[in-house]
Amino acid sequence: MTAIALPDELTGQTLLELDGASLTIRDALEVSRGGRVVRLSERATQAVRASRRLKHELIDREIPIYGVTTGFGDSAHRQISPAKASRLQQNILRFMGVGTGPIAPPEVARVTMLLRANCLAKGNSGVRVALIERVLEFLNHDVTPYIPERGSCGASGDLAPLSYVGRALAGDGFVLFDGERRRASEVLAELRLEPFLLEAKEGLALTNGTSFMSAFACLAIGAARELADLADLMTAMAAEALIGNRGHFNAFLFDQAKPHPGMVTSARHIRELLADSRLAADSDELFPGGLNGAGFRELDRHVQDKYSIRCAPHVIGALRDVIDWVEQWIAIEINSSDDNPLFNVAGGRVESGGNFYGGHIGQAMDSLKVALANLCDLIDRQLELVVDEKFNRGLTANLIARFDASHPEAGLHHGFKGLQLCASAMTAEAMHLCAPTTIHSRSTEAHNQDKVSMGTIAARDARSIVELAQNIAAIHLMACCQALELRGVDQASPRTQDAFRVVREHIPFLDRDRYLDEDIATTAALIQSGAMSGFVG
Repeated sequence: MTAIALPDELTGQTLLELDGASLTIRDALEVSRGGRVVRLSERATQAVRASRRLKHELIDREIPIYGVTTGFGDSAHRQISPAKASRLQQNILRFMGVGTGPIAPPEVARVTMLLRANCLAKGNSGVRVALIERVLEFLNHDVTPYIPERGSCGASGDLAPLSYVGRALAGDGFVLFDGERRRASEVLAELRLEPFLLEAKEGLALTNGTSFMSAFACLAIGAARELADLADLMTAMAAEALIGNRGHFNAFLFDQAKPHPGMVTSARHIRELLADSRLAADSDELFPGGLNGAGFRELDRHVQDKYSIRCAPHVIGALRDVIDWVEQWIAIEINSSDDNPLFNVAGGRVESGGNFYGGHIGQAMDSLKVALANLCDLIDRQLELVVDEKFNRGLTANLIARFDASHPEAGLHHGFKGLQLCASAMTAEAMHLCAPTTIHSRSTEAHNQDKVSMGTIAARDARSIVELAQNIAAIHLMACCQALELRGVDQASPRTQDAFRVVREHIPFLDRDRYLDEDIATTAALIQSGAMSGFVG
């Protein structure tokens, strides 16, 4: 097979070599955006060839090899001749082509192909180098299989979703190419590629793994880290809007008294963001005097801010610490051989196991979901403080523009009231979705798969909570900017003023009631683009 030339827009892009061992989440995120050219390393090429040689040696002995010369799943007691092995692989794509639901976004499909190629590049799966190269040709030319999201129990891996990758390689089904939904056969012809004919084990190697759920996990964890940074920024902005006590973020409380790493990081971010603020102040500035011998006095404010401000580093920090260990699990998963069976070249054996089981991804995503839902709740509580005239320290009700009582517009406008309602609804939805998925294992496939991970559903739910969090954060960011402008943004810290200006380039001050759905979408897109991620650290 002759490799086709790269499209012009990819010429000169940074090269990513797959070796089955060193792929990072950052690599996956860059590939999701189409920012890397990917190829197989020489070391991986040799390892892949060695495992394929062993596969054929064992096939020639006519011993039963699961999914190669036997049926699949509970049909593994039915052995077939080597002559039928290739046809068996075509059939797994057919009978597992049962996906339903929405089509996975293109970035999920791209990362799925990357992770599947890296798994096979590890050299334990018995496939041809040409199969991996064909997956990478699809990736490099942005030929994106249409993959329905529903239909995977997370063991044996992502059988149904991944079958759509194999289907596209074979010239069947649909792909996204040049922004259009096209038949895979037409795109292959346009690229002068023959439909890929699978040999023994290759259909199973493509479908029997965790690459689909891991793709969702990579994208969710990347977005979650950006949300943690954004939450630090919005906490600082809310503290300024509320004339808050920045002493709640002093280093002693975190670096010395309770040094959970994520908390330390978030408190430092907020502390740095509030430096030089003329709105938020330290305790001794807020309460400069004492009783001076009196027995009692009524202060004009509480000496401590409400928990959603004061305890924000504890909530955001927990998310940060979850992200750190989840990243470790994902990094291992995406550099593993996660199919079955595997060919042990050093031992000269075929090994049957359960590496397709998505337990670590499922548990990781269930944990991330809870931490993200807690973040949503924190943001929603901060938003309520900012928009509610009972708590926002003299700002207007619902952050409406100020009108004199005699003004014709007085009493007509409700500002951020609807936005707060929307954020509350989305927060409830996020909290609903954060219920653990992995405990819902159910016996499947004639009780052969009698314990399954449900990791794919957990990862998809994590993606959904990320999207909800981005929209809740968009509303709060809009509210913080509105509140700072009402308060006097020139008194805010230089860094929060910088963030304010980025938002104001896209979202104007709300001086009259207007439709705000497009403003939410625009601000959420800003967040998703990473434009709000450079203000901490």
